[in-house]
Amino acid sequence: MLTAIIAITLLALVLGLVLGYASIKFKVEGDPIADQIDKLLPQTQCGQCSFPGCRPYAEAIAAGEADINRCPPGGEATIEALADLLEVEAKPLDDECGVEKPKTLAVIDEDRCIGCTLCIQACPVDAILGSAKHMHTVIADECTGCELCLPPCPVDCIDMVETEVNPNTWRWPDPARIDIKVGDKNGAE
Repeated sequence: MLTAIIAITLLALVLGLVLGYASIKFKVEGDPIADQIDKLLPQTQCGQCSFPGCRPYAEAIAAGEADINRCPPGGEATIEALADLLEVEAKPLDDECGVEKPKTLAVIDEDRCIGCTLCIQACPVDAILGSAKHMHTVIADECTGCELCLPPCPVDCIDMVETEVNPNTWRWPDPARIDIKVGDKNGAE
């Protein structure tokens, strides 16, 4: 029995050394710029930018294969952040990708849900729970509002509702969009 323990210990040690060497020798370096770009993107995985998710879009931007203005969920704030990071000029959102909308959340009407599981299969972030022929529900903290669950639903039981503004989702208004009137201290012109 002692021989078996020693043999297994030696085998584990040798295999551990081989794995350690392989992890150093075959290490794949990530693109640090792509990592920084990916952190700025909203992580909705919606595909509106014509890429299958935020990471592929970040890699395309880093490689110079895509422009920084193709993310409707991120909107103008993300475009500005990407422009600052990459030291390029900001551009308006590409109309072909969609328009900037307020953040929304999918809500399933439980009375109309037939349990087809098509929305579960379409959700890129696994924010929908349920099983076949049973009511489904959305995990609100996981839902990115990508709207990919809407087209496959055969009974239109999913609605997109605006999320409430809270300290975590509030953003400063864009000064260019605020109409300020110059006048006296009482606000009269």
